[in-house]
Amino acid sequence: MSDYPVHTPESAPNEAGDFMRELEKGYGFIPNLAGVMATAPALVQGYFNLNQLFEKTSLSAPERQVVLLAASFTNTCDYCMSVHTALAEMAGVPEDCIAELRQGSPLPDQRLNALRRFTQAVVEDRGHMPESQLQAFYEAGFTPQNVLEVVLGVGMKTLSNYTNHIAETPLDKAFAGKEWNPPV
Repeated sequence: MSDYPVHTPESAPNEAGDFMRELEKGYGFIPNLAGVMATAPALVQGYFNLNQLFEKTSLSAPERQVVLLAASFTNTCDYCMSVHTALAEMAGVPEDCIAELRQGSPLPDQRLNALRRFTQAVVEDRGHMPESQLQAFYEAGFTPQNVLEVVLGVGMKTLSNYTNHIAETPLDKAFAGKEWNPPV
């Protein structure tokens, strides 16, 4: 962990400091993930730029959070599971769906469950999707565009999940009470 400090705009490499100040304006604080990623300025900028692009997809806000939680669950990222629990609540994901996403269980909403299953399959199979998996996703009302939007979300989460695993990013105070540990 000592190799990966949680930077402030003042301690970060010059290329990341101004970017972090912009994040603080937008979020009201600098997430610890950004502070850790700032060690590599291109990573912090790339991750948060991908996040902005992911928000512009045709997936709804609740659907985007299902993708991010499903990918983070599959990658067992406690930091992202905690953060996205709070963000899913703010996005209007039903409480029962959030609880099931945190357990890795089927969701009561069939469409969201198809999205969860597809996202987890993308992560687990590294994009090698059998036609039957794609068909099940399409039958739930999703499109080829949505397939690729899930890939974008998984790619974004891979950056943060792996960073958090390596750096052991501490959870922000803003997300206290949302802590997550993988189910046994």
